[in-house]
Amino acid sequence: LRSPLELGAYPPSLGHHLRRWAAAAPERLFLAERTDGGGWREVRWGEALGRVRALGQALLDRGLTAERPLALLSDNGVDHALLQLAAMDVGVPAVPISPAYSLLSRDHGRLRHMLRLTTPGMVYAGDGAAYAAALARLPADVAVVVGRRPPPGAELLAELEGTTPGGAAEEAFAAVGPETVAKILFTSGSTGRPRGVINSQRMLCSNQRMIARLWPFLEQRPPLLVDWLPWSHTFGGNHNFNLVLANGGTLYVDGGKPVPGRIETTVENLRAVSPTLYFNVPRGFDALLPFLEADAELAARFFRRLDLIFYAGAALPQNLWQRLDALARRLRGAPLFLTTAWGTTETAPLATSAHFPLERAGNVGLPAPGCEVRLTPVGEAFELRVRGPNVTPGYHRDPAATAAAFDGDGFFKTGDAGRLADPHDPARGILFDGRIGENFKLGSGTWVDAGKLRLAAIAAGEPVIQDAVVTGHDRGAVGLLVVPSLEGCRRVCGDDALELAELVRRPEVKEHLRAGLAAHNLAHPGSSRRIERALLMVEPPSIDAGEITDKGYLNQRAMRERRAALIERLYAGDGDDVVVV
Repeated sequence: LRSPLELGAYPPSLGHHLRRWAAAAPERLFLAERTDGGGWREVRWGEALGRVRALGQALLDRGLTAERPLALLSDNGVDHALLQLAAMDVGVPAVPISPAYSLLSRDHGRLRHMLRLTTPGMVYAGDGAAYAAALARLPADVAVVVGRRPPPGAELLAELEGTTPGGAAEEAFAAVGPETVAKILFTSGSTGRPRGVINSQRMLCSNQRMIARLWPFLEQRPPLLVDWLPWSHTFGGNHNFNLVLANGGTLYVDGGKPVPGRIETTVENLRAVSPTLYFNVPRGFDALLPFLEADAELAARFFRRLDLIFYAGAALPQNLWQRLDALARRLRGAPLFLTTAWGTTETAPLATSAHFPLERAGNVGLPAPGCEVRLTPVGEAFELRVRGPNVTPGYHRDPAATAAAFDGDGFFKTGDAGRLADPHDPARGILFDGRIGENFKLGSGTWVDAGKLRLAAIAAGEPVIQDAVVTGHDRGAVGLLVVPSLEGCRRVCGDDALELAELVRRPEVKEHLRAGLAAHNLAHPGSSRRIERALLMVEPPSIDAGEITDKGYLNQRAMRERRAALIERLYAGDGDDVVVV
């Protein structure tokens, strides 16, 4: 499949976008983040360029190169953004690493793997004390830069910003071109060990051109985002951040996350700032929707200037789609453009876009201009394969993985499955069909489409199910390991004080789940779709064990392997206090 739209020209590097907007709108707000006092720390386009040039010179002065890149451990923030832009400006690859691997991990296994692979010359952390345990694992020859509370031997970022930019930085910028490595961005690890994906300047710049061709309204008013999505992942770090960069927009860095105790920060930020575009993952919408539904003033502010709502990163359960649509219709008197796209870390990320009205979740649209998508038979599924300027040249220092990632025609093998929404009319889009590696066979030899069944199960068990792992490999029937929703279970019980360990044993919760899955089974009696039993888990998915990414995407295979004892319990007898048959 190919788009009939021509891609057109795009700049050779992201630094050209920064210089364009610094000249055209120097006083326009570019970046903002909350201060400890509750106000906003703001950086405008003209100031941003000056600081990026100073930091770029400082990185060169400290010996950073393509072989000795800059690793960034911290959460999103103004300093993080400027330092990452500075590295890319002078041809030094940026290596943003998920903060979870420093702060939530106990053994720092994935962090150590990433540092060994990339051999950074410098590591940045916003808070030296908070990241002390991770920084202590660095080799002695790696420089450490922090925003505050420096450990012994570390430099403060303010010292780097005091550098006077010289000819070396300008020469380095002039040498940056489409082939230059902009980032080494690690895969989420949702299907295995994270790999370092080479992100070239061509990939990132062509991808923003693809988006601009499909969203011409970006030229009419600069985008304004309130966004939490981590820059260590391609959705937040490439799609969203670069969208603001390429179109002269404004990004309010949201320090919240879609988890209890952090979602409240997102709510307060959205109460203060009305975005024009809103991006999130399904788990983020699941956490945010109860606040929007309960607070009319917050909802009015949220929808006031919105041009669209966009979800990606995982499939959106239909019940969340319907709730978002109902809220938009009630507040606006008309539906809001609710859309999505599809891609991977290796495709920068957008490969397809649903740039036409959708009626329900599941359709990921059509190929972006300049990008080809091939549906290739693999077993009983069709793998989505991609070719275009937005596709990675390969994996960092891993020639074997690079060679295995492409077919004989140069298409990147994504491992994602898809099918045409209408086999007789390809223009109606592609339906995402899950990860090929997540599917399995029952003991009868019948294939189970785990991705599709997971979505159906979440919808059937709403609001009790937040996510689910589909089980049944070589067994007689399909089962579920349920990641329960704390708030959903409390709603079913009518008690906001109960904790999860109590809720999963409550008869109201178990009966709600049983009735929902029984209704699903009536509509889907076949063995590959019928769910025989479900177990409500209390232990959350582990990021150390690779069971979940910090975006909230579950690694089905890792969950099934690590929780083999729970699966045995799931299939034993007639159930127990947390098993529903």
